[in-house]
Amino acid sequence: MNLDLNTTWFLLVGILLTGYALLDGFDLGVGALHLLAQKDDERRIMLNAIGPVWDGNEVWLITGGGALFAAFPHVYATVFSGFYLALMLLLLMLIFRAVAIEFRGKQPMPWWRKTWDISFSVTSLASGLLLGAALGNIAAGIPLDADHEFAGTFLGLLNPYALLVGVTTVALFTMHGAIYLVLKTEGALHSKIRGWVNNAIIFFIICYATTTMATLLYVPHMTATIKAHPILFGVALLNMLAIANIPREIQHGRDFRAFLSSCAAMAALMALFGIGMYPDIVAASNGPANSLTIYNAASSAKTLGIMLAIAIIGVPLVLAYTASIYWVFRGKVKLDRFSY
Repeated sequence: MNLDLNTTWFLLVGILLTGYALLDGFDLGVGALHLLAQKDDERRIMLNAIGPVWDGNEVWLITGGGALFAAFPHVYATVFSGFYLALMLLLLMLIFRAVAIEFRGKQPMPWWRKTWDISFSVTSLASGLLLGAALGNIAAGIPLDADHEFAGTFLGLLNPYALLVGVTTVALFTMHGAIYLVLKTEGALHSKIRGWVNNAIIFFIICYATTTMATLLYVPHMTATIKAHPILFGVALLNMLAIANIPREIQHGRDFRAFLSSCAAMAALMALFGIGMYPDIVAASNGPANSLTIYNAASSAKTLGIMLAIAIIGVPLVLAYTASIYWVFRGKVKLDRFSY
């Protein structure tokens, strides 16, 4: 891997999308678990656990899409046109999820709150499924013509491997969200969520093992780079160790360490995805000549250089702002008259 401008921007886009997965991942996980809470106060606590940060977390997805558009415009055009219906459905889910969070507490009637509770949970599950399915299609490859335009159909995107990656993503987000809730709650709800964490970990491990076997059997090109450079197997090893450490930390009551391990596992999974794809960004299932790579899909070197200078200044500021927000709203959730 040569660390030229194209590779640098491949890494930066990957970092932005990883940031989204780490941050909005637990938001979506909380939504997936929302209906398991039976009492109104419990559901309010779960909403307020993500209340100060959920909208800021979604900005990372917008930033990642913007960076993709600027650095690799051909990829942006192909993916956003080929996945148009899926992306519109994802956007619809994210909009209704936000509306559910804001509207739930506007009226005290049980039917009103239950309606928005269901909306919040269903849209969170659907968002995770769609995001994972998109990654599954990118990994397996999609049909592209000689002009690098999508040559498939919407139904073709709903293939078994993509859906399996989608379910695994939902399982990962659910586990991540449950661990985050353990950090933010106390009392009876805290004890209840501890039980959810163990079930979520088991669910994720089963999905992860199944997806790994399916990848080795049906998407072998994702392991080609690691086979060519065995030192990169260390990333897979770190991923396995991080996952294995989660139940250990939960058992010993070290919830923050468990959350860090979950973050490390997600970052390692995104790194493995990037390693498997490089130098492709969108692999063509009907022939490597039609694939979009970091070279044939990139902006000019001058554009990449100017954007890199801006990113060097902007990214640390964004990270500092994000860290300060989480520091300000650290600690257990307490309900008051300003709560959702």
